[in-house]
Amino acid sequence: MKSFRCLLLSILFLAAATDTRSQPLPVIFDTDMGPDYDDVGAITLLHAFADSGKATILATMSSNKYEGVAAVINLFNTYFHRPGIPIGVPRTHAVNQKDKQHWTDSILAKYPHAITRNDQAEDAVTLYRKILTAQPDHSVVIITVGFLTNLQGLLESQPDNMSPLDGQALVKKKVKQLVSMAGKFPQGWEFNVFSDSTASRYVFEHWPTKILLSGFEIGVKIKCGIPLVMNPNIQHSPVKDVFRISIPLAAEDRMGRSSWDETAVLIAIAGYRPWYRTESGVMHVAPNGSDTWETSLFGPHAHIVEARPVAEVQELIDTLIMHQPR
Repeated sequence: MKSFRCLLLSILFLAAATDTRSQPLPVIFDTDMGPDYDDVGAITLLHAFADSGKATILATMSSNKYEGVAAVINLFNTYFHRPGIPIGVPRTHAVNQKDKQHWTDSILAKYPHAITRNDQAEDAVTLYRKILTAQPDHSVVIITVGFLTNLQGLLESQPDNMSPLDGQALVKKKVKQLVSMAGKFPQGWEFNVFSDSTASRYVFEHWPTKILLSGFEIGVKIKCGIPLVMNPNIQHSPVKDVFRISIPLAAEDRMGRSSWDETAVLIAIAGYRPWYRTESGVMHVAPNGSDTWETSLFGPHAHIVEARPVAEVQELIDTLIMHQPR
């Protein structure tokens, strides 16, 4: 009898085989990479999908500006043999929040990275404009697993020597979809939204393409990382080191870390079926950063709703975060 894992992988490969997309999906990944470590799982999934030919990583952005965040992102891109992926960091107002477990310091001391300071990375908004301008119309998927700071900056950007379009028009012309780990449905407070509530409110009111959301209630149940930490065949891995360092430091992580950010990468690239269905509507963000959901058949937003047992997605993500560089 097939193992549970084999069944899950069969589902994933079947989805890939029946995917009508002939070319890898062009993706810009925007992360806060630091306050939590599900971002590490998310960037691992991103590279796993790129290695399988399902995605092309155009850029990796930080919405967080603590000193060292560009180096951490470059470290993971280097580990997965893509050291040249452009990195953007906010130059103006942004959240400045580092991890409490000191995993960033630990891996920076151990693994190679060419970027050592944030000023060696590009301005995030400028990089967004440069990357989007060069892409075919309606082709790019933006995945955000952090704050919406950079996207507000992009929407408010003005024509320049890269494009005669302002940010709103450039996004409308080049972006296919925004997929975001954001919100708590049907209402509540969620870290990515309230940490920069001004940006969140602006983006959800002005973004000109469809938005697909994975809410807090989805990822909180998906506890991952223990199989990775216990795998003796994975050695000298910054991904394993982060989960190994961090899991023991919080009682709520004893069964693994909640996988909020990984779900956004999964549904953006592999699709949300069969694990989820969607509900259309509008996410409203209050000035204090709380969010509420208004169901509407023709709403510009949609959030995912569980359609399969949580254990299936958990084992799939646990498998994908053990992905090793080619």
